[in-house]
Amino acid sequence: MGSGMQRFRTVVAEQDSGDRRYDTVLFDLYGTLVDIRTDEDDPEAWETLRDFLDEAGAHYDSADQLRDRFMGARALSSAVPVGHDPAFYEPDLLPTYRAMFSLRGMRVGERLSRKAAWVFRQASTRLIWLYPGALDMLKLLKGRGLRVVLLSNAQSCYTRPELTMLGLDDVFDDILISSEEHVRKPGKEFFARALDRAGTTADRTVMVGNDEDNDILGARHAGIDGVYLRTGISPYSDPMESAAAVLSLKGADYEGLANFLLA
Repeated sequence: MGSGMQRFRTVVAEQDSGDRRYDTVLFDLYGTLVDIRTDEDDPEAWETLRDFLDEAGAHYDSADQLRDRFMGARALSSAVPVGHDPAFYEPDLLPTYRAMFSLRGMRVGERLSRKAAWVFRQASTRLIWLYPGALDMLKLLKGRGLRVVLLSNAQSCYTRPELTMLGLDDVFDDILISSEEHVRKPGKEFFARALDRAGTTADRTVMVGNDEDNDILGARHAGIDGVYLRTGISPYSDPMESAAAVLSLKGADYEGLANFLLA
C-alpha cells in the first residue's frame, strides 16, 4: 500500500457511508486528476502524423497540406446533427482521422484510424502525468463505498489510451466522454446521463473539477454540488475560489477533498 493511501486513511475519520452527504462523485479528468500540456499547432506533430500516414499508404506532399485537409474534414464532421443543441454538441474526431485515409483512396477501419489519432496525440503532447495522490484518492473513495464516475469533455481516441497509460482505465465505476456521448459540459444533459447511469440523484452527487464554468456552474445548473480545484491549468479567467462551489481547494488537494467527502 502506497504512502499516499496511508496518509488519506489517517486523516479521514471512519464513519458509516449512510451518514454521508453524497454517494456518487463525478470527476473531471484533465486539470483535476491529470496534468497535461499539448501543442496541436506544432509542425513536428503534423510531420509525425504525415510520416505515419505515408507508411500506411496515404501520401500527403507536406505537413501543411495534411493539416489543411484535416481541418477541412474536421469542419465537415463537426456539423451539428438535427435534434442536438449546438451549444453543447461534441463531435467525434475519429471520422476525421479516417478521412485522412479515404481522401487518398483508402478504406480503413476503426483500428487504423485510432492508431493515427494516437500517433498525433503522442506527438503533440509535451507533458502528461497524474497529480500526486490522485489514484490513491480514487481507490480510497471507492473502498469507502462511494461511486466514482469520470465525466470528461474529451476525445475518446485520445483519452481512452491515456486512461490506460495512466492506470485509470479500471478505477472508475463508469466513464462518460463527451465525444462518445455527443454532448459536453456544461450542458445539463451530460450531467443527467451520468446520474441516470449511476442510478442516483442530483442531491446525492457532487462534481469535482478545475473549470468553474464547465464543472461547477454546469453541475449547479443540473442541481449538483461542485468542489472546485484551482489547478495550474484551470482557465486563466477563473477565480482562485468559486462562490458557486460547496468547497474550493488550492491545487490538487486530495487530502482536503477526501476529508470533505468522507466526513
